[in-house]
Amino acid sequence: MASYADDLALAHLLADTADSISVARFRALDLHVESKPDLTPVSDADKAVEQAIRATLARARPRDGVLGEEFGMSTPPAGQGNRHWVIDPIDGTKNFIRGVPVWGTLIALLEGERPVAGLVSAPALGRRWWGALGHGSWAGKHQRAAARISVSAVRRMADASFCYASLPSWEEAGRLEPMLQIMRDSWRSRAYGDFYGYMLLAEGAVDVMVEPELSLWDVAALIPIVTEAGGSFTDLAGGRAPGDGSAIATNGHLHEEILGRLAAGVPSTHR
Repeated sequence: MASYADDLALAHLLADTADSISVARFRALDLHVESKPDLTPVSDADKAVEQAIRATLARARPRDGVLGEEFGMSTPPAGQGNRHWVIDPIDGTKNFIRGVPVWGTLIALLEGERPVAGLVSAPALGRRWWGALGHGSWAGKHQRAAARISVSAVRRMADASFCYASLPSWEEAGRLEPMLQIMRDSWRSRAYGDFYGYMLLAEGAVDVMVEPELSLWDVAALIPIVTEAGGSFTDLAGGRAPGDGSAIATNGHLHEEILGRLAAGVPSTHR
């Protein structure tokens, strides 16, 4: 099995750079925010973080492509190889611009279409999570202060902590009723949202995290962390999750049940 130790070390260096920029702009009085064509917000910090990461990758990995949320896909000047990095400079931009500390930089390495390494850095929470194929999943303040993490052993929904994004998005997907029933049947349900629910799942603090709509940069870094922690990660159809689509992430024991419950649904006319 390939070793991704050097790639993880590079991801930490990229995260160090990202953190130095994002923390300086968090709660800044002169933070500039504008709306993208899809009406989602973007701040000057989002753009600055992605530009800095791209600049470092151009020097350190000249044959690797880069896909970022803010600046799209770039082909390396040395020629495209089989590997590319996927960057979400600030996941949780709405939290970031409102002063909520639950936001982070997501960094993933893909070989072909498969995410093989991922790192999430949440500097306002003082925590990082990372994982790669064959390397396990880890969490801590930094590489030298980390502990290996794993998903929970919960096997019944009545004992499960269920996490999700927003209920309106599930209504638009035509799956609000099965979502509500899962919430009723769970021991506890909370909408932590963005990367955070997935990282709590990888740590064993929650047992299920689901999301009906996301992009590759939202999810690529999360997949290796969850799966190397022993969890399962698919889309709503049960297929591999990368790309535009959806996500069901569980501790593995509950995956088939959640998949079956959410598979049914009629597209809603709600707008």
